[in-house]
Parts: sequence; C-alpha cells; structure tokens
Amino acid sequence: MVWTGTWVAERLGVELIGDEELPALLGLALRRNPKRAHLLVSGVLGKHVPQRPSVVYGAGLDLGRRVRALLGDEEAARAVVLGYAETATALGHAVADGLALAPYLHSTRRPVPGVAPAGGFEESHSHATSHLLLPEDPKLLAGDGPLVLVDDEFSTGNTVLNTIRDLHERHPRERYVVVALVDMRAAADRDRLDAFAEEIGARVDLVARAAGTVRLPEGVLEKGRALVAEHEARHGAIREPETVPLASAFVRAVLDWPRDLPDGGRHGFTPEHRERLEAALPSLAAGVGEALRSRPGTGRVLVLGFEELMYAPLRLGTALEEAGHDVRYSTTTRSPVLAVDDPGYAIRTRLVFPAHDDPADGPGERYAYNVAGGGFDAVVLVVDSAADTPALHAPGGLLARLGEHVPHVVLAVVPSYVPSRAPEAAPYTPGTAGTTRTVENSGADEATADDTVTEVPDATEAPERSSMLPEPLRGPAFSSYAPEEVGWLLQDLSDVELEAPTEEREEAIQSGGAHYAESLPVEYQPSERYQELFHAALEASAARIARAVGTVTETVLAERPGTPVLVSLARAGTPVGVLMRRWARARHGLDLPHYAVSIVRGRGIDANALRWLAAHHDPADVVFVDGWTGKGAITRELAEALKDFDGFDPDIAVLADPGSCVRTYGTREDFLIPSACLNSTVSGLISRTVLRSDLVGPDDFHGAKFYRELAGSDVSGAFLDAVAARFEEVAATVDTDVKELLTADRAPTWEGWAAVERISEEYGIHDVNLVKPGVGETTRVLLRRVPWKILAKRGAGADLAHVRLLAEQRGVPVEEVDGLPYSCVGLIHPEYTRGATGADGKAVVSR
Repeated sequence: MVWTGTWVAERLGVELIGDEELPALLGLALRRNPKRAHLLVSGVLGKHVPQRPSVVYGAGLDLGRRVRALLGDEEAARAVVLGYAETATALGHAVADGLALAPYLHSTRRPVPGVAPAGGFEESHSHATSHLLLPEDPKLLAGDGPLVLVDDEFSTGNTVLNTIRDLHERHPRERYVVVALVDMRAAADRDRLDAFAEEIGARVDLVARAAGTVRLPEGVLEKGRALVAEHEARHGAIREPETVPLASAFVRAVLDWPRDLPDGGRHGFTPEHRERLEAALPSLAAGVGEALRSRPGTGRVLVLGFEELMYAPLRLGTALEEAGHDVRYSTTTRSPVLAVDDPGYAIRTRLVFPAHDDPADGPGERYAYNVAGGGFDAVVLVVDSAADTPALHAPGGLLARLGEHVPHVVLAVVPSYVPSRAPEAAPYTPGTAGTTRTVENSGADEATADDTVTEVPDATEAPERSSMLPEPLRGPAFSSYAPEEVGWLLQDLSDVELEAPTEEREEAIQSGGAHYAESLPVEYQPSERYQELFHAALEASAARIARAVGTVTETVLAERPGTPVLVSLARAGTPVGVLMRRWARARHGLDLPHYAVSIVRGRGIDANALRWLAAHHDPADVVFVDGWTGKGAITRELAEALKDFDGFDPDIAVLADPGSCVRTYGTREDFLIPSACLNSTVSGLISRTVLRSDLVGPDDFHGAKFYRELAGSDVSGAFLDAVAARFEEVAATVDTDVKELLTADRAPTWEGWAAVERISEEYGIHDVNLVKPGVGETTRVLLRRVPWKILAKRGAGADLAHVRLLAEQRGVPVEEVDGLPYSCVGLIHPEYTRGATGADGKAVVSR
C-alpha cells in the first residue's frame, strides 16, 4: 500500500524519521499557514481520515491504560485529564476512560454565556489559537493530583508548556503527564521540556504511541506555499468529485439522550457521566440504526462528528459497530487543507460549507475531508443542538453538501449541555437554534436557542452592576493624553501579548478561527521619510482640520441643549473628541466631559461602558464622536447596538463625512486627516480595542494596550497642538459654515455605500467589506491589512502622498481612476478574506 505521505515527501523533500509504526499512523498534506507548510494527518485520530470507531477509541483507551500503569492505581484515582480542542477532544475522553476514574475536561474555542473561564492559553502554530477552559465545577482543576494533558501530536511542546505554565501558577501540583499519539519533537524541544519541569519544580512525564521527527529541508515553507499555489491554479482550490443528484432528503434519528448528561467534556465529564452514557449507548445506537434501516441500501456508513463534538459521535460509532454495522468515523473541522486526488496524499477530497453553529468565536468556512468519493452509502451526521440551525439546512449548507455525494443522510442531534451555574436556557426546538437573540455581555455576543439567553437591561437600570465597574483610565498612567482630556472606559491589557504579523492575522480570520478584534497588528513603526511626510501633511492641513473641528463642535453645541458629553469611539474618534473639547473650552469656556469607548464591528458597542455612562450622566447628553465615515458601517453598527439602551442618540458627530452617512459633520470632503496616517503614536499611544472572551468578562470593559515603550515616537500632543493653534484664524469661517449648515438639508444620502457596491461589482470582489473607501480607511488597509490594490482619484494631489508612499513600501499597485467619489479606495486582498465576516455579513474588526 502506498504511504499517504509520498506525494508531499517527493515534492518537498520532507522525511518522516522514527518508529516503524509512524508511516502507518501518519500521512502528510499541505495547508496554507505562515508557520507550517505541512500537516501531519493521523490515520487513527478520526478527524481528517475516516477510520473504524473501534480503532480510534482503542488508541485512546490504550494510552489511558499506559498512563494508569505509569501513575499507579492510587495516583491515577486522583488524576484529572485535560484534552485539547478541536482535534484531541475525543482522544482525551478515551484516555480518561482508560484511566477509569478520572474526570475529564477539554479546552474550547466556543465561549459560553454565564460560564467564566478558569484559564486560557494560546496554540501558537494553529490556524485558530485561543483556547478557553470552562469547567462547570471551578474546583475541577484546583486539586493537587496528577494532571494528564492529551493532544494528538506533540510537535514542539509550546502548547503544553503554555497550558502547564498558566495552570501551575494558579494551582501548583507535583506531577504532569503529557499524552499524545505521536511524539514528534526535535532534540532541542525535548531538552526544553526537561528544563521547564526543573524550573517549575514538578515532574513531567510523556506517554506516546510512537515517536520520531519530521526532517524539513531548507526553504520548505516557501516551497510548500509555491506548491499549494501551483496546484490550486492548475486544479482549482478545492478538489471534489463530480456531484450526483440528491437521492432523497435527510432523515432525523430519534436520540433518547439522557437528561442533564453533558454532550462532551467542554464543561467537564465525570466518571458518573461516563457510566450513564455507557448504559444509554445501546438505545442511542438503536435509534440511529432505525433511521438507517428506513433508507434501503445503507451498507457502508460514516458517522460524521462536528468540530469539538467528537466523543459522542465516536461512541455512537462504536455502538453501531458492535451492533454489526460497517462503520467509519471522522469529524468536520475548521482547518483549511489542500486536497489532492492521489493515493500518496492523505487528503483526497474536501467538502466546503459555511459554519452552522454560529458560535461566539466566529463564522467562516468549515471542511469535511475524505467524505466525498469515500464510497459511503450513508452518513450519520451528529451535531449538538446549538449547531442545528438554519445554516445547517440551507442550500450550500453541510446537509446539502453531504447529500450531493452520499445517497443517504441521517441527522442525529445531541442536546447542547448548559452548565447549572448558567441561567436556564430556552427549550430546544429542532432547526431553530441559530436564531440570534440579545444576550447580556458576558464575553459572547450572540446566542442561540440553546445558549443562555437573558434580557439586556436598559442602560439606566441595574445601578448595582454599574457601580461594580471601575472608573475610567486616564493619563499618564494610561495614554499620553493629559488626564482631563479623556477618560478611557477600557481595561488595561498592556501586559498581555496580543500582537501578530498582518498576514498571520488575516489567515486566522479567513479560516474562521479568530475574530479581528481578538488580536492586534504589530504596531507600524514609521520610517524617517514617512515621519517627514506626516509632519508636512500636518502643517499643510492643520487649518483645514481646525475648521472642520470648529464646525462640528459648534453644530453639536447649537443642536444639543445642556452640556454635551463627548463619547469618542476608540481609537480613531478619540483625537477628534479631544480637539472638540479644546474648541469648546477655547471659544465658550466649557469643560465638556470626554470619554472613549470601544465599538467592535459585527459585535456592537461596549454595553458596560454604556451602563457606566448612564449611571454618571444623562444619556440624552451623550454625543458619540468618530473621525470620519467610509461607507457607514460603524454608523449602522452604533444605531443597531443602541436599540437595547434607552435615551442615547445614535447620531455620530464626525470630522469628515465623505460617505454622506451622518448629519453632524465638519466637512463632507475626503481629505487627509493626519491622525489617520499613524496608529497609536498619534492616538495617545493606545492600541485598537480588544474583545476576547478569556480577557473580557461579564463585568469588564473591552480592553486595549498602552504602548509606553513608544513614547519616543509619540506625536499625539504635537498633532493636537498644531490643530488647536489654528482655531483663532478659522473662527470667522466656522461661524459662517455653521450658519449655513443649520439651515441646510443634511440628511444622509449614503452615496458612499452606492459607490462601494459599484466598485465591488466592477472589480469582482465578493464582499463589500473588502472595499475600504476614503483616505482614512485606505491608510488603515495599508497599515493593518493585506492590501490588494489602491484606487486613486485622478488628479488627487498632496492628500495622497502618504498613501502612495505606504503603497510603494508594501509593493501595492496604485490605479488612477476617473469618477471616484472618494480621494482613494483601498481594496483588501481577497486571498485572505474567506471567513472574515460576522453572522450578519459585516467584517468583524474593531476600531
């Protein structure tokens, strides 16, 4: 039989060295990943390659029994097993079963409302890095017995070290056991684990079925990328067999799932749970068998699990196998892998479909490998009820994709387990779990009928909760602005490592493994030439900006009775808010309160910040402030978010409104605002805002970082002072502008949105969120994203000098066009964008 790593090995020179069993356990495939070109594909894990359930379950049981022998019965009885999402969730379960009496927990990438994380860590090489630990019983990880950590492969040891370090700081223990199907560490990684164990003063053992290493020739990453690109260009990005007509609609299997039995180890799975599941398995398998018998000709069956939900489908598979069915088992995944129809390649076919559980960690594409063309007569798709949504049943959804390639499809739904510590969930109705409803901000931003759903109180309610919130952060402790200039309704995450290279972040977003707001781009450090350009642009445009600041401020003061409370949308709006406050003080002697809050596209505004504002000010006095409008996405986002809060006016006051999206603005011209040229160094040294469930709890503000180390490059004060110095000279012009504005028709026309739709169609871009109009948004594309090309209005002059320089530095073409309503438009590279949208189709990014 041909080894399923031959195709990659011959083309890239990759070698698998080690135990004789390794080629039988592992194949090779290629994937798009900035850190690894190759993927080790396990033949006994049940993730990418369909395998007999008894083989998959037996591999884990055997490892668990070996751990029990290593620890001895007394220590094994005190052990806790922790598995890694998504690939090792069932393997960890099986290891715990082999230990017999060990409780089990697996990490998860799906935050659950009402369940506070007991820990979290990063998987640095993965396409989706953030792991949460959400035990129902917070004492589960607090004991001092051995902790057994289970993953499918042990490659560098980074993930395990991150986990142990995090948990050991909270709950030190004397012994850890690392378990994997294969130990593929290099010698240096083995030494590092030994040194780490000595450092923390604990014993760390390793148990693996086989050991070896992967020898990678020089330049393999670049060669792998080129090979993927060449194959996709020649054969298409996705290899799927010719579709066949859908034989018939799917049928539902009736599962008499035991009440209150967890669907897996996301919140913990005890020995008592295991006993209940074992007792129920024969009847559960009978329900599936009855559904199969209703469809004639279902000889060869695939039980297909769903991402982290691996153990319940696996045990259904073993029960069906024991009942005499010819069964294989695998699961869907979020990991994008190249498919090559060759016997010497591990991933022969690939089905692509939209995410259908709509979890808090984001939508995007999902995959099922080696299912199409696998010779199956029937597929039993097993999902939890949170995934039994309209998206699952929609055209192009997973059920439809399976039906294109397999004659018979059976759907089996396991009730999603809601921990008792969370508020009671609504009853489950098949096919309705994807209905989005409002949830109280607890780190997750959407809920399904099987998630914990509560009413969101008005901002004027729950004073006791508002009183729990901290006071605003202020400079110089947080930001380089003076303390009276702005209060930041944020939490300080300066000590958290959140930055990642631009291409790596884009790849994580397009794979559906991360939200844009869960990480930060590496801060752009301007070259000497670019800094000179910024100062030249500031000198040239300071009076123009001062005029716009005066106009928008005077408009607000004329139309808002009382004392306005400026609330800028961090961070682009914050310099504008500071300037508006300075204008009001200089011209009218007013000290306007000014705060900065977070709004995350696709996720809404920080609800806790609104509660704080409502507890300290009249919501009717709040004026939201932003820097500029592009196509108006944030304008719509804010209006939608404020529907759940009484008294706030959703109208945003902006410096420039080239998209004609708001009625309160300083100008509708698309001109260079120098604060768009830089990132934190023109915004008080504050990062973009961050919303990640393991960092932002139910009573926390969204987060941000203060880059104190960039103080030497800070021009925040210089920008403010340069503009404020021009206030007096533009005052008369501002008075004239405001008189005209107050009597003019300022109703938004949304001309910018129409232009974006036209550009999207003309350039063949499938998503309008990849079109970023205006100087400000184009600058952000060049600084933070992976730009494709820049469209520049023919004749645009000095306003685009910095855009042209950035484009030159990044090798991005600038195309001169006629009839552009904006000075320029930035187009994001489509290659990195699959999955980078929220459930409502909006890009998930924060400002």
